[in-house]
Amino acid sequence: MKSIQNIEEEIVEEFSMFDSWIDKYDYLIDLGKSLDILKDEFKIKENIIAGCQSQVWLHAENKNDTIEYHADSDAIMTKGIIALLIRVLSNQRPNDIIDAKLDFIKTIGLEEQLSQTRANGLKSMIKQMKIYALAYKHN
Repeated sequence: MKSIQNIEEEIVEEFSMFDSWIDKYDYLIDLGKSLDILKDEFKIKENIIAGCQSQVWLHAENKNDTIEYHADSDAIMTKGIIALLIRVLSNQRPNDIIDAKLDFIKTIGLEEQLSQTRANGLKSMIKQMKIYALAYKHN
């Protein structure tokens, strides 16, 4: 299993290959397209992340003491952002998710490129993923 730190470093390296934010946005959109399809049974009100401008559904399962996240969004950019977070945090141990600093977001400059509402949505996504980790930590 790759550590969160290793995955973050890979992402920073990938984003450094692009010169402009237009290219980085295209890459984010492609990441969103690669997200596994979220089953309709998980597209329920209880799985919608509060604080996101667009609809984002997040479902988490505990598998062998690691958390597996599944998500979808009705907005292509948001779908790319959640895909990035899933890549970093999915299949990790709850304590590692809770302790993750997610410095790659600042390093690649993502937050500065987002509108205020999208930046708030990003924080809400991270918060919800960590809440799931806290919930599964005790199981």
